[in-house]
Amino acid sequence: MTRRMLGALVAAGLCATAGLPAVAQDRFITVASTTSTEQSGLFDYLLPIFKDKTGIQVRVVAQGTGQALETGRRGDADVLFVHDTKSEEKFVADDFSKKRSDVMYNDFVIVGPQSDPASVKGMKDVTAAMRKIADAKAPFASRGDDSGTHKAEQRLWQTADVDVAPGSAPWYRSTGSGMGPTLNTSAAMDAYTLADRGTWLNFRNRGNLVVLVEGDKRLFNQYGVMLVNPEKHPHVKVEDGAKFVNWLISPEGQDAIAGYRISGEQLFFPNAAKSGS
Repeated sequence: MTRRMLGALVAAGLCATAGLPAVAQDRFITVASTTSTEQSGLFDYLLPIFKDKTGIQVRVVAQGTGQALETGRRGDADVLFVHDTKSEEKFVADDFSKKRSDVMYNDFVIVGPQSDPASVKGMKDVTAAMRKIADAKAPFASRGDDSGTHKAEQRLWQTADVDVAPGSAPWYRSTGSGMGPTLNTSAAMDAYTLADRGTWLNFRNRGNLVVLVEGDKRLFNQYGVMLVNPEKHPHVKVEDGAKFVNWLISPEGQDAIAGYRISGEQLFFPNAAKSGS
């Protein structure tokens, strides 16, 4: 009997000890974010730095911004890191987060085939360029996924007074996918597309695609971060989520963002301090 009791105690002790590392390994937060932060390679660079500092693993759900916001509304993420300021402000106004903070920015570019059938190369007025693409009925690949990039593209078509509703523009193709797959479609079709510069710089399968239109202030691309409101979803990991948010907008996090480069070119420009976040 004594031997059995001793064996049980030893087994219980081993189980308790074995459970300790698992608890440590299970310390994670879920971040719903745009595909551009993932497909640009930023997260591969940034998240190990954060984990080394805090021990917190960040699990990324990469979606279009619209989908990421819905994920946050359902309480299926602790933090949102996205890029459509108007939609983010509505998320806060609806009390799904208490605060939105600027993190960084880059810009959008119009890429297209080197042959440039719409003759838009070098244009600085992006809506005039998009009007020329429509007039030429040149193939255009849209993400069509309610992402921040797709929302920006739709605003530009509206400003250009071009109707791209389904069935109205045969030259316009909606891929319903992320930035990388949409660029793949563009490369295969020799089509124009609106891309975020970060994903473009990290994109390898360019085919005949080149940057044709850039530099218009309307191509500015701001990213923001928000902690999901635990009053809406009590299971949100407030402490660890707040650590990630605060690190991103801290001098250390901002320096880490600025340090991410491809072939010496900086992809994202931190601006939390400038915006007062």
